Amino acid sequence: MNGPDIAAPEATEADDGPTRTHDGDGRPPSPDGASSGATPPPAPHAPHPPAESPFRQPKAVWAVAFACVISFMGIGLVDPILPALSSQLDATPSQVTLLFTSYLVVTAVAMLVTGWVSSRLGAKRTLVVGLVLIVVFSALAGATGSIDGIIGFRAGWGLGNALFIATSLAVIVGSASGGFAGAIVLYETALGVGIATGPLLGGLLGNVSWRGPFFGVAALMAVALAATSVLLPSTKATERRESLIEPLAALRHRALATTSVTGLLYNWGFFTMLGYAPFLMNLSAIQLGWVFFAWGLLVAVFAVFGAPALRGRFGTPRTLYGNLLFMAADLAVIGAFPDERWVVIGAVIAAGAFIGVNNTLVTTAVMSIAPVPRPVASATYGFVRFIGGGLAPFAAGKLVEHYNAHVPFVLGAVSVTAGAVLLATVHRSLDEADKTA
Repeated sequence: MNGPDIAAPEATEADDGPTRTHDGDGRPPSPDGASSGATPPPAPHAPHPPAESPFRQPKAVWAVAFACVISFMGIGLVDPILPALSSQLDATPSQVTLLFTSYLVVTAVAMLVTGWVSSRLGAKRTLVVGLVLIVVFSALAGATGSIDGIIGFRAGWGLGNALFIATSLAVIVGSASGGFAGAIVLYETALGVGIATGPLLGGLLGNVSWRGPFFGVAALMAVALAATSVLLPSTKATERRESLIEPLAALRHRALATTSVTGLLYNWGFFTMLGYAPFLMNLSAIQLGWVFFAWGLLVAVFAVFGAPALRGRFGTPRTLYGNLLFMAADLAVIGAFPDERWVVIGAVIAAGAFIGVNNTLVTTAVMSIAPVPRPVASATYGFVRFIGGGLAPFAAGKLVEHYNAHVPFVLGAVSVTAGAVLLATVHRSLDEADKTA
């Protein structure tokens, strides 16, 4: 964004690097910029200043981050009420999983136009439009009385979600203190908190009525809308107007395309679990809420703390290979024992660790290796990966109807394994991204 209050998110990684304070030989530079030939007198050792915390941010960034938390609640919010919707609205599991499909497929397709809209309206107006759509359509979903109505209103919710998610990432990256890495940590923290609390809120409200979670999100998003409107400074349309074809054209870059397809394959496994595992547990709404709350806590902890630690020790590519293979094994366990409630519960909770690591490292890698502006890279990656997330739950329901509960989870394990193999073809690009981060 080129508005006065938001730094351009397409800045190169060099913009985030530390200020050069020494010459190549370790001595302070002379006033004219050249190294001094004489040996300077010894100077007391000055420790490096501590890295700025990603959690010390302007109020505007916190307002957007809070809205991100509520937005990400919507991903897992409906999980605890899926069985209740199926029984109370006389719908099959595959029909109920369309709540994920309509939401995520529309989110994916709308990602292609978010940059076009934002570059003309400005970041703040785009965020406000997205938030308004989420408030309206989540309330309408709670007010309707049919599964078809909920599916349709979730699609409208997905449109608002796309406008909000893509723009909020650009705003946080451009406005947050602590540089690019700190902005990603803050964004992934918001994602983790939202994913963790969404199912718990859904379970608590769903224990009263299946309508409760939808009205709850509408109310919370209205608060986020007010905070964003008041605290985020006005932003202008950018001088550079993004075209509608840029996100698709970006797929000609091999590293970005490969990483995006890896995201699709990974999300196929992830949303197979998220969308269909609740039907295997035979738990009440509140019990499902607690299971997915524990899952979400692991997502948050490993996104914020686990991913950076593993990356520092093993590097991004090796960490992701191992992480994807562990995720595939986790799905395979569910596929092998879908009738064992406690096995399914344990595997779902454990998956939170792998999902947290993957979310942080792949998001950072995509933003680092893409040879296009970061908003374009975000839209391209979001479009491709959400297609996988949207189609997988519905496919899982149909596979169970035609075969059995083993098949979708085995297919998910195969899909995630294929993602690890595909990612290995851009190993060098991932290594280079680590060096410039």
